[in-house]
Amino acid sequence: MFILGDARSDWADREGGRRPPTSTLYCERVTRNVVGTNGNSVRHAPGLQSHAADGRLHDGFGRVGTDLRVSLTDRCQLRCSYCMPREGLEWLPNGNLLTDEEVVRLITIAVCDLGVEQIRFTGGEPLLRRGLEDIMAATTRLRTVSGRSPETALTTNGINLAKSAVALKAAGLQRINVSLDTLDPDRYARLTGRHRLGDVIEGLGAAARAGLNPIKINTVLMRGVNDDEALALVRWALKRGYQPRFIEQMPLGPQDTWQRDGMVTAAHILAMLRKELTLVPAHPNARGSAPAETWIASGAEVADGVVPLIGIVGSVTRAFCETCNRTRLTADGQLRSCLFARDETDLRSLLRGGASDREIADTWRVAMAAKQASHGIDQVSFLQPARAMSAIGG
Repeated sequence: MFILGDARSDWADREGGRRPPTSTLYCERVTRNVVGTNGNSVRHAPGLQSHAADGRLHDGFGRVGTDLRVSLTDRCQLRCSYCMPREGLEWLPNGNLLTDEEVVRLITIAVCDLGVEQIRFTGGEPLLRRGLEDIMAATTRLRTVSGRSPETALTTNGINLAKSAVALKAAGLQRINVSLDTLDPDRYARLTGRHRLGDVIEGLGAAARAGLNPIKINTVLMRGVNDDEALALVRWALKRGYQPRFIEQMPLGPQDTWQRDGMVTAAHILAMLRKELTLVPAHPNARGSAPAETWIASGAEVADGVVPLIGIVGSVTRAFCETCNRTRLTADGQLRSCLFARDETDLRSLLRGGASDREIADTWRVAMAAKQASHGIDQVSFLQPARAMSAIGG
């Protein structure tokens, strides 16, 4: 287990009395130690000053990166067509992946030096990461500038969720998104290449019992494949207290498989749902930095005490680029300022080359300052990133 600000004995135990090179930076460069409610030491962020001088992740368009997406692995048990080829991909060599300690160190820098407030763990499939609970626990022992633990969330395919939901909740995970594109077992097998729908359903139930709420269901609708299930998925999810979310298919799968004219758009999804449901905007005045436009639904059976919310993420046709507050870290330690970026900044080499936290934070700020105004999918010059979704992190 990681204990921030007081890990010397833990490092010595695990390293035979010898601390790894990064332990001095990670364990001893502590801005301020305070005792959390569980008695563990926590690292507290320094006070922030104003605007560009406050040390946060400002870009050139007035946006501030307060949401960090952390990919923990590029591996996944499924072969969803919009994510990777059916034969799979060549996985990253283990030596290229960040270690648990390196992941925690970068998250610590993000929260304590750069003002990050939300952390979402992704993959590939993050539940395949053996050290996930320890990484989660270390993250939730941090404190943001406001004195709170970072908001933590996780996106998963749900296959291993039944085994890990209780442990994840105990480690501090607050919210969870589960990918589910169909309720039909045979169709699920065709879409993913695996007969695992029962495991996903079981995992959702386990997450609900563990208190990982709200549970959001992420669905990618594809024309002529599963778009006929939109209403059925909404009714099924709301009845069980889950929040259905539909995400426009993005050009992040195998090269040349995404077609703009074949995409099921946000407008089309809304039209399908409105055939049987009444939808009222949950946030009529502003969407803010949230990727989803959220609607309150009526006309469907809803679990007791649950607000019937439906989210639609129009990543392509209703992009939220102008308010985007995200920064991304790949499983091999590459920094990306946008999901669709073609440029990356190598933080792994800095970590392993002995760079200080301040040097890493400064590099991160420079990378964020160069963030583009938008992903550019609507432009003729748009080029799909070389990495597939599973290697970037959702």
